[in-house]
Amino acid sequence: MIRGLYNWTMGLAESRYALVALAVVAFIESSVFPIPPDILMIPMILAAPRRAWLIAGVATVSSVLGGLMGYYIGWGLFDSVGRPVLEFYGKDKYFDDFALRYNEWGAWAVLIAGVTPFPYKVITILSGSTGLSLTVFIVASAVARALRFFVVAALLWKFGAPIRDFIEKRMGLMFTLFVILLLGGFYVVKFL
Repeated sequence: MIRGLYNWTMGLAESRYALVALAVVAFIESSVFPIPPDILMIPMILAAPRRAWLIAGVATVSSVLGGLMGYYIGWGLFDSVGRPVLEFYGKDKYFDDFALRYNEWGAWAVLIAGVTPFPYKVITILSGSTGLSLTVFIVASAVARALRFFVVAALLWKFGAPIRDFIEKRMGLMFTLFVILLLGGFYVVKFL
């Protein structure tokens, strides 16, 4: 089954509908779908390196738009389903405290989830349910998703097929280490 899905994905990446498929996958991955757009992006860029920046741009824009859908899901479903459940159990005041703390650091949460293997869709929905500033959400999402997709595109454009294994096996780890170093740097500057 996995081999069949892999072969189907590779075939789709080489078709004339590849950009549309990438846009759809990037959009729905940001709110509900479990498969990242990298699965299509990588073979698309390897097949047409001259289009690497266009491919990364389509993935970025579609992912941010899909993130807005996730934000809306969090906002709309929380008001109609989540809050009544919390009120029933007398926990609604705890959520309000959590939302205040989350929104204080929400831009960082969106940025980190946008570039690491942490499911971005969880943060998009959480951001909507806590009422994170929409402007903060959009800016952090755009920066994070562009960083993620354009770094992958640049590596594939520059190094081609040999970098593919590295990206598929270690890119999540590399982005996670980058975020840890970035946050550590901010901590050192602020507290030392």
